[in-house]
This record gives sequence, structure tokens and C-alpha cells, in this order.
Amino acid sequence: MSAATARKGVQPTPAALAPTVAAATVFVASGAVLVLEILAVRLLAPYVGLTLSTTTSIIGAALAGIAIGAAAGGLMADRREPRQLLVWLLIGGGLLALLTVPVVRALGPGARGKGDAAALGITLLALVPSAAVLSAISPTVARMQVRDLLTTGTIVGRLSAFATAGALLGTFGTGFVLVPLMPVSAAVLATGALLVVGGLALGLAGGSLRAPAAVAAAAAAVLLALFGATRESPCDTETTYHCASVIVAADNPNARELILDDLHHSYVDLKNPAHLEYGYTQWIGHAITAQAPSRDAPRDVVFVGGGGFTLPRWLLATHPGSNAHVLEVDGRLVDLDRERLGLRTSPQLQVTVGDARMTMRDRPTASADVVVGDAFGTYAVPWHLATREWIGEVKRVLKPGGLYALNVIDGGELKLMRAETATVMEQFRNVWMVNAPGADARPGQGNAVLLASDGPLPDRVAGSNAWNGTSFNRMALEHWVGDATPLRDELAPTDQLLQTS
Repeated sequence: MSAATARKGVQPTPAALAPTVAAATVFVASGAVLVLEILAVRLLAPYVGLTLSTTTSIIGAALAGIAIGAAAGGLMADRREPRQLLVWLLIGGGLLALLTVPVVRALGPGARGKGDAAALGITLLALVPSAAVLSAISPTVARMQVRDLLTTGTIVGRLSAFATAGALLGTFGTGFVLVPLMPVSAAVLATGALLVVGGLALGLAGGSLRAPAAVAAAAAAVLLALFGATRESPCDTETTYHCASVIVAADNPNARELILDDLHHSYVDLKNPAHLEYGYTQWIGHAITAQAPSRDAPRDVVFVGGGGFTLPRWLLATHPGSNAHVLEVDGRLVDLDRERLGLRTSPQLQVTVGDARMTMRDRPTASADVVVGDAFGTYAVPWHLATREWIGEVKRVLKPGGLYALNVIDGGELKLMRAETATVMEQFRNVWMVNAPGADARPGQGNAVLLASDGPLPDRVAGSNAWNGTSFNRMALEHWVGDATPLRDELAPTDQLLQTS
């Protein structure tokens, strides 16, 4: 017996798996880790938002789990019978994956509004255990396959290549196939079930799993899958980017509210499209009307962000003959609007699905009287729609003297609102803000609408206190913005600037 195998606790060389089985095992395990990591971002979004910071927290926690699992797996494989260990790692990883949905659904509601720390905490409980267990599989398989030092590099390299290939398939397959194909919770449960089935098959075929243990593992998997499947989802449907719900408005049985993730996003009066419920929509609507040559003059308007299509429908109802072109990134949200919110597109109300930074390029130069920016959220901002380069594209599409109306949401010290105001003022000659002011009579937290043009902006466009907001002119804004740095493509830390409270 060699000195290595004679050491206390170190197992003798185990029987190897067939090369194809070994490759398939590390392929599936590594792929499952990436599937669960990406789906965890979507599972958590309804509770903590979908931002760079929350995504970074989730990815970082998952990587910690991978590192812990790889180290622990190698250690255990040297001290336990690897084949039996491998079987239970697959089964255990699958069972923990099946627990992901119930854990997130149970803890998520309490995490609302708590941002990055909440995302990290839930990830540590819901994702890290399964990631660690599944990441212990590759070193365990390597321990089984290595027979002598002369082939160690070849074997370990081949297994690493298959593990990486599995991770790649898990990444691309999740983003391009699983998320569009099925609900996120169903994809997580399917992944867990696949891992358990794989572990059972490997254990029973190799004789390292007895029938009673297999039955117990299968029963546990079924119970966890049923438990996860019956946990109430916070949404009616999962779109490409959001957990979406439509509810009847509490104050009007003919109205519907669109909830994206956990935020009330749009209010649609199905009987009266001219009704604008939310204050910021009233501010934008007032500005569009005031900027027109006459009160009901037709307008050509580009809307960046569709949501519930409240403002585009208001435009057609109050300015007959107008044209509304909506740039919306989420095609499945548009489908939901058609199914539940009565959206009917037409030559006067057109929708282009895609990222507005790309689709705006197709809009003709000097073709719009107004561009409305309504893509910013409470928890997340599409940073590339906040920069000076983006505003340059907006200016290209606007007719001479056209109006850019931008809804900005911020809290705390209003760092994002200041930076975006500085960016808009850098690009347009005339800028006003409409906002519900704070106690110091300066811009306050919540929604603010920036109104910008290179042409004149009469007082009637900027509004008055009569529509539940205060107007701030350029002079007041310059004093308020201070030394805030305008955003540009090269540097636009919107997630860091945005504060929710």
C-alpha cells in the first residue's frame, strides 16, 4: 500500500466512471449552478428590484458558494467513498434546488424596499447551499477518474472543459430558452427534479444506492416540488423583464392598475382613456397640450417606455389625429397590455419592441413634436437612456423647438435626479422641472418631470401649482444641481446614485 493511501482517513483509489458518464455528470452539475444563479435574479426581482447592485450581490454570493463547494468537495472526496458521495451530492443538490422557490417566496415579501442587503441575505439562504453542493461534484468526479500522475492533466482538463461547456449551456439556455419558455419557478423546479433523477439513476445503476434510500429521496423530491409549485406567485404572468400583475383599481371598477415586480406602474381607465390618475402623467399631459399650437392640435409623439400605454391612449383621446409611436423593450408586456388592458394598436398607435437605444435610431430626424421618456423605475434605471449621448439621439428625432418630457424617480439625497437634471441642462437651452417640493421648497423625493427644449418654453408649458406640482425654472435648477456631474456613456453610475428612500 502506498504512503498516500495509508494515511488515516484517505480512501484507496475508487472505481472510475465511464468517461461519458463522468463528462455528463460535471456538465449537468455545472450547468445547473448557472441556471439556478440566473433564475435567482428573476425570482428575487419582484421583492428587491432588478439593478446592477442586486444582481452583483446575487452573483457574488453564488460564486462564494461555488468556491466553498469546490474546496469542500475535494476534501470529502479524499476521505469518503467517492461514488456514493457523488450520488448524494447530485440528490442533495437537487433537493436544495427544489427548496429555492419556497425560500424566496417566504422571505421575499419581508425584503421589499431593503435592496442589496436583502438580496444578499436571501441568496445566502436560497442559492448558496445548492451552488456549494453542486460545485462539490466536479472535484469528486476528478478523484474517481484520476488513475496515475501521467494522465492527471488530461483528465482534469477534459472534465474542466465539460464543466465549462455545461455552464455555458446553462447560461445561454436559461436566457434564451427557459425564461421565455416557462415561468421562472417552473424552470427552477425542473432543474431540481432533473438533478434528483440523475442522482437516483447513477446510484441505482452503480449499486451505491439502496432501494429504501432511493424511495426516500424520490418522496422528498416530490414533496418539495409540490410545495414549491403551490407557493403563491406574486405575479399573474412573467414577462421578459418583469413579474407582472393586473388588478382592479380600488377606486374605480372600470380601471386597472399594472404592477411590475412590486411597483404600481400604470393606471388605465378602460372606459375613459382621457383620464390620467398619477400626478406625473398629469404633468406630462399638461405639458404636451400646452406646447401644442391649440388645445386639441394633433401631435407626433415618441414614447420611450410603454408600461400600461396610459399616455399614448390619452394622446389619441385628447388630441385627435395624433400619432403615438411607443418604444417598449418588453414584448410580452405589450401582449399583456393587449390581453388585460384593452390595448389596440393602429396606424396612429404603433409599437416597436426592442431596446430604445437601438430602436430610436430608426426614427426619422426632426419627426417628433414631443419625446416622452418614461422608462425609469423606482429601483432601476436603464443607464444608457440617461446619458448625454442618448439625449443627443432624442434631439435628433425632435422637430425644431420640440419638447423632451422625462420622468425621473429618486429618493434620499436625490443624487440621480440632480445628475440627470445636469445632463439635460447641458444638452437643452431651456429646462424646467415639475415636482412636488420638499419641506425646504426645493425639489422633493418621488417623481419629477423634466421639460426641455431648444425653443421657448412658455410658463403655460411648465405648468402651475394648479396641477399639484411646483415648477422650477433653469435658474433655480442650476442652483439646486450644484456640482452634480452630467451622465455620459463612459460614466453613468445610475444604480449607485439612485436611492429609494
